[in-house]
Amino acid sequence: MKRKLEPLVAIRWAVGIVFITEGVLKYLHPEDIGAGRFARIGLPMPATLAPVVCGVEILCGLALLVNLAPDYAAMALLCVIASALVTTKVPVLLGRQMGPFTLMKAPYYGVLGFLHEARLDLSMFACLVAIIWRHWEIGKEPE
Repeated sequence: MKRKLEPLVAIRWAVGIVFITEGVLKYLHPEDIGAGRFARIGLPMPATLAPVVCGVEILCGLALLVNLAPDYAAMALLCVIASALVTTKVPVLLGRQMGPFTLMKAPYYGVLGFLHEARLDLSMFACLVAIIWRHWEIGKEPE
């Protein structure tokens, strides 16, 4: 009997690959996208926070790839991506610095600028919500 590949498997793989790649890049290029970037955008304790985020992205990305506690991995990554949206993309939406979070240089500001800059973050956010939702639906008791 041939098993059908569930669409969510492809979503898990895509999300896992994106987060593993980003985690590895943070590790390989800390000044550009790791602790250096965290410091530039105004995150506290960037030298400590960046390796933690890097580890979460790699480990949870791997967990999604191998389907190991995908709901918990997705929840952890949802925290990472929500933080990225708040610290880097919401200032673009507002067109100004927000609290300690600096305004990145973007070609456009406001709603369209936000949607342009946040397209991957918003896609990852939606995919992570789908993974969590699907996992909870499968584990739900039939009524």
